[in-house]
Amino acid sequence: MIRLMMSELPGVIAFKGTATSFGVRREAKRHAALDAADENSESGVAAALCHRSPKSRSFLARERAAAARAALAECRLCAHECGVNRLVGPAGLCHAGAEARFFSAQVEVSDELELIPTFAIALSGCDLRCDFCITGAPSWNPRLGEPLRLENLVERADAALAKGARTVMILGGEPTVHLHTALEIVAALPDDVKLVWKTNAHGSATARELLDGMFDVWLADYKFGNDACAQRLAKVSDYVRVVRENLLWANEHSELIVRHLLMPGHIDCCWRPVAEGLAENLPGVKVNLRSGFWPAWHAARHSELRGTVSKTESEHAAQIARDHNLNLVK
Repeated sequence: MIRLMMSELPGVIAFKGTATSFGVRREAKRHAALDAADENSESGVAAALCHRSPKSRSFLARERAAAARAALAECRLCAHECGVNRLVGPAGLCHAGAEARFFSAQVEVSDELELIPTFAIALSGCDLRCDFCITGAPSWNPRLGEPLRLENLVERADAALAKGARTVMILGGEPTVHLHTALEIVAALPDDVKLVWKTNAHGSATARELLDGMFDVWLADYKFGNDACAQRLAKVSDYVRVVRENLLWANEHSELIVRHLLMPGHIDCCWRPVAEGLAENLPGVKVNLRSGFWPAWHAARHSELRGTVSKTESEHAAQIARDHNLNLVK
């Protein structure tokens, strides 16, 4: 698995300070990904990506979906890299098996203005255990929700697009857990649909390889500014390095929007280092600073998360954003 620190990632020096050109780079990367799928390869995931057909996104997604499903036999799709065999049943830290379920599939209007209305498909299950999770049980439990019938789901997406939806968003939980199913959905959708990958940015290098060229926009959560808070609130280690690695990759391979949810008591320990990291390594990237924290799910386990973000904290967070010249969006 690729385990590079941020400064070691290819292309980092090249894009520092040039975020305004990421749209051009995104298109170039996408075409390169499609071209690469025509080349011969000898082993591993790359071999499963090779094809001899027109380079449509839908066809490539179908090939990638097969590779992702095969990878469940020794699953390393998220950064936990459990290596378990999910083809024989639920396993790993996500407790997911091979078949995905969904707990919501509907038009949403609460996301970023440039993306809405969006037809959002929320897959059950996640690789993190955020005690403040707003969707709670279905995000933690991949066995909740409805069985996923692809034809019906795509019909609903097509109907929403015909009525004015601008995008189709795949989210969770965490969709990386069910990457094979997400790619099957992509394969069944028209090639010209604008697709959004809503993620916790905790995927592996294997997942990134399979995702290359598939989604127009990565909408990525950057939840914690340090590993201690990530471990205490979400039961995940090595968080900051993994998320930064994924954000840097996403910025090179798609349009990137970074979300940060302000949490009470976590402005200086989490938001400030997130802002500093974005300003230094992803200058100009779109950032949605969200202040609508609600003490949901198991938030009461942590004394500071039993309320909402105060006006003073919101003003302090906004000043941090201004100090770092962040490109804030709604």
